[in-house]
Amino acid sequence: MKQELPPPPLDDYRWQGHTDGSIWACTRESGYDQGKHIVTEWVWLPGKPDTVVPDPMTLVYEAIAAMQLAPPLIRTAPAAGQVGLVNMPVWLWVSKTENTWGPIVRGASVPGLSVTATGRVKAINWTMGDGSTVRCDGPGTPYDKSKHIAGSPTCGHRYATTSHKLPNCKYPVTAVAQWEITWQSTMGDGGQIATTQQSTTQLRIGEAVPVIVDPDGGGATAAPVAGC
Repeated sequence: MKQELPPPPLDDYRWQGHTDGSIWACTRESGYDQGKHIVTEWVWLPGKPDTVVPDPMTLVYEAIAAMQLAPPLIRTAPAAGQVGLVNMPVWLWVSKTENTWGPIVRGASVPGLSVTATGRVKAINWTMGDGSTVRCDGPGTPYDKSKHIAGSPTCGHRYATTSHKLPNCKYPVTAVAQWEITWQSTMGDGGQIATTQQSTTQLRIGEAVPVIVDPDGGGATAAPVAGC
């Protein structure tokens, strides 16, 4: 925005009947491809003529800061304190709150200019620690014990090898939430901003322990398993 200097006569329509304050020109690009053109709108602002009007993007980031976006709340089955098995399904999901999933709406304003921003998560990218990445377009499905060993219908993974050779004997898992924030100002312009939030957990994956049965009728014993 740029202040009109010298100011237009007081009978100019841009004053909207006011006799104090100042007139500002807001110039923006409109249209697409070959149809693009420059549009100028005038805004009357109260106060002293040297009032400083921030760029709309300043207000956009102020609104985003007010959202206090937080890292995704990771949930898995088996849970972090349990042991999963090779080739068995791992369920992945996140708990939804306003700050971790959206939609969340916040605004910011100064005299003569307001911005409204809306944020929501579009997808979660899971890095599983074994070289695999799982993209889930939704929050995932919470595990239900009635599903037994069925795989998640929306977001899951299967490990092909155990984690016993890794540090802490666990796979490092990272969930990155892909936020999309759309904004609109009272001047008619708007846009989109992408940002991310992430959190981590660890999953221990083992293998089923074979049982050795004494053919002479002795008790069954578990075969020793190397590693953790």
